[in-house]
Amino acid sequence: MTPAVRMGLSIAFATGLYGISFGALAVAAGLTVAQAMGLSLLMFTGGSQFAFIGVVAGGGSGAAAVGAATLLGVRNAVYGMQLQRLLAPRGWRRAVMAQLTIDESTATALAQGAPDEQHRGFWTAGLGVFVLWNAFTLAGALLGDALGDPRRFGLDGAAVAAFLGLLWPRLRGREPVALALVCGLVTALAIPLVPPGLPILLAAAVGAAWGWLRPAPDAPRETA
Repeated sequence: MTPAVRMGLSIAFATGLYGISFGALAVAAGLTVAQAMGLSLLMFTGGSQFAFIGVVAGGGSGAAAVGAATLLGVRNAVYGMQLQRLLAPRGWRRAVMAQLTIDESTATALAQGAPDEQHRGFWTAGLGVFVLWNAFTLAGALLGDALGDPRRFGLDGAAVAAFLGLLWPRLRGREPVALALVCGLVTALAIPLVPPGLPILLAAAVGAAWGWLRPAPDAPRETA
């Protein structure tokens, strides 16, 4: 077993476990087991899925839920452009790769040095997360449906904990931490003032404005 495969399998298992929280929270928000599974099979990006059911559970409109999920899913398109250059998939592999392009598969591929290991890392993490995420989503949906009110077991806070667990390792450097704090503050202030679903859109707007207005890094100087 190569290092890329070991990394991909470990990430797949750790990430897949979050599917339990998603499945339980999805049925608690009013979705059926089939609808929860449909989101995991077709949308297949944890942050967007948690955002979608969070807006629905808060009474937000379908448009707000889709908007919040879409904003969080835009990053996968950026990953796709990176991986297209890195892995150069052809034929049917391009369509499959597009579905499996998420934070974990991208990070595993980019962490490898050799081209063969990059391919192994991407496919191991991508397929592993897909299988386990959907399996644990089903388990969580069935379990949550049987348990009833998720607040009895603290599952209403599981989405926040799971999302922070995915986000925290990526907050490296002062600027990402500062941006996360600013966006969190904007969201907290907006929650009592605007309809459900809009606070996360406002936070996304702040992040976009930050990226647009911040000074560009100095270009490296050429040496003779």
